[in-house]
Amino acid sequence: MHTSQKNTKTIASPPIIVVGNPNVGKSVIFGLLTGSYVTVSNYPGTTVEVSKGQVRLGGHTYRIIDTPGTNNLIPTSEDERVTRDMLLAETCEAVLQVADTKNLKRALFITLQLAEMGLPLVLDLNMIDEARERRVFTDAKRLGEILGIPIVPTIATQRKGMDHLRQAITQAAPSNYLFTYDPEIENAIEQLLPLLPQTTISKRSLALMILAGDPSIVKWLRENLDPDTLNTIDDVVCQLEKKYSQPIGYVIDMRRMREAERILTEVVRYEQRPSGTLAERLGRLTMHPLWGLPILTAVLFLMYKFVGEFGAGACVDFLENVVFAKLINPAAVKIADYILPLQLLREFLVGEYGVVTMALTYSLAIVLPIVGTFFLFFGLMEDSGYLPRLAIISNRIFTKIGLNGKAVLPMVLGLGCDTMATMTARILESKRDRLIVTLLLALGVPCSAQLGVIMGMLAKMSPTGLYLWLGVVIGVILIVGYAASRVLPGEKAEFVLEIPPLRVPKVSNIVLKTTARLEWYLKEAVPLFILGTFALFMFDKLHILGAIERAASPVVVKFLGLPTEATAAFLIGFLRRDYGAAGLFSLSEKGMLDGVQTVVALVTITLFVPCIAQFFMMVKERGTRAALGMIAFIFPFAFLVGGALNYLLHFLQIQL
Repeated sequence: MHTSQKNTKTIASPPIIVVGNPNVGKSVIFGLLTGSYVTVSNYPGTTVEVSKGQVRLGGHTYRIIDTPGTNNLIPTSEDERVTRDMLLAETCEAVLQVADTKNLKRALFITLQLAEMGLPLVLDLNMIDEARERRVFTDAKRLGEILGIPIVPTIATQRKGMDHLRQAITQAAPSNYLFTYDPEIENAIEQLLPLLPQTTISKRSLALMILAGDPSIVKWLRENLDPDTLNTIDDVVCQLEKKYSQPIGYVIDMRRMREAERILTEVVRYEQRPSGTLAERLGRLTMHPLWGLPILTAVLFLMYKFVGEFGAGACVDFLENVVFAKLINPAAVKIADYILPLQLLREFLVGEYGVVTMALTYSLAIVLPIVGTFFLFFGLMEDSGYLPRLAIISNRIFTKIGLNGKAVLPMVLGLGCDTMATMTARILESKRDRLIVTLLLALGVPCSAQLGVIMGMLAKMSPTGLYLWLGVVIGVILIVGYAASRVLPGEKAEFVLEIPPLRVPKVSNIVLKTTARLEWYLKEAVPLFILGTFALFMFDKLHILGAIERAASPVVVKFLGLPTEATAAFLIGFLRRDYGAAGLFSLSEKGMLDGVQTVVALVTITLFVPCIAQFFMMVKERGTRAALGMIAFIFPFAFLVGGALNYLLHFLQIQL
């Protein structure tokens, strides 16, 4: 290992690069190694974010980079290309590969490619506890002897094995494991080796990428080779392709997969598991085409009771009607009257659109307890392993509208935060799928804050209101998704999803996740509530709000059938949709919305334009033109659906 400067601000040594398949605990390992010294930035030339930090090993400080999850170093997505490009561009101190021990075959597929690259390597066998639960036992010592690299078993969530891992990284070494391909491929490799430049990875590995037909490496080759050499390389590739009926990339991948399987037979032992354990039976039932649906219904009902009734009911009532109404707001009014001479300043703090009486009351008394209980429940579903099963159940529906099954994952994550979910849509290989998912996230997937407020309002109604709201929103998502999949060109990709075992959630994990999300809410959302209140205050004082309400009256009052005051909720919804929902919540609390108006208002605000943060993420990920096009469609469409629902409910004389 190379030494480095101890000054953490100027570290000149090559970095340690963390790689691995998706969902193997790679980011957890990275977090344990770096502590709090982490920055996140886009990889040059892409919108893919990578995490960078520092780690102290053997008395020295090293840079460490966490790459996006990858299943192949011959990339098929932007995330995988970033990982490959980083290995190609960076002279690394070591490569730390994190593997899911219970799925070692797919990890070894990556390990063999890293071995061919000739990079100093350490293999972390993570999640050994889950492997043992499945009666999968791996001989780490024998695997290390075969590959010639350090192998370290860990349980990242329990911090077990981390000391050994830190020590092993300082002992990283290139693998001495060699295997060969078909004679025709080996001959082509020999022809390419003299033509290739020296780089951070072996020429053999680079030759295999070229023969596999990796289109993403063409630009790199053009920058590093002259035209005559490129023509010679093309001739070698064309001659090889004529000898096979299948793509060369497929032939190479199958050879690597067979080699991974051969290694598995030497190092992995499978024992007969006790059949029919409760967790296994329940895990199978959650994904069953028939029984999975009532389980999903039960989960949603529990979330409705916990978030909608406890969070939005008991908790909001206490904070709003006791803490703020009887304690904080009266005290703030007295203090403002005593120390502020100007009426305008007093109104700004404690008036109808005051920072304390509106912004803090909305954000802390109404929204905070709702999102807090939602974050708790969402963390419970995450840690139990139910979310991937929810994706499996939902996948059967989404495949009917022409979407890649992976699209379900950003949609599910959107229930936490649509902004982050928009960014995770990059896991989809197809530009078409990324556009459709971004549109559906912006249109019909409420984030946790907005969903919590909506559930709080629906909890005070009959279940019919909930079913109606849910049915309309899901119906709109399916119809728009189906139409978009038919309009946009391209084909959907295959759906591959790792299903973790169903487990009892760890309280510590849920507390950490909930605390981090609440911290995000307080830092990111509350200031926007204050900004939105200030905007309303200025609009009111400049008589703009009244003008907007009068101008919007034909739509809000006549078409949607809502009171004029609802205009302010939609207006502020441009800033944050959850703030708009909180405004509707306040109107409902004052008895200004009946059952039909509540459902119409909630459907409209759910389908309303995304918040500012999500819009900027849409611009960043999909481009300004696409983002503006989506907004131009969503805005009138939301009011069209809301108005149609209003007329239909009144025509059918439905009372809610």
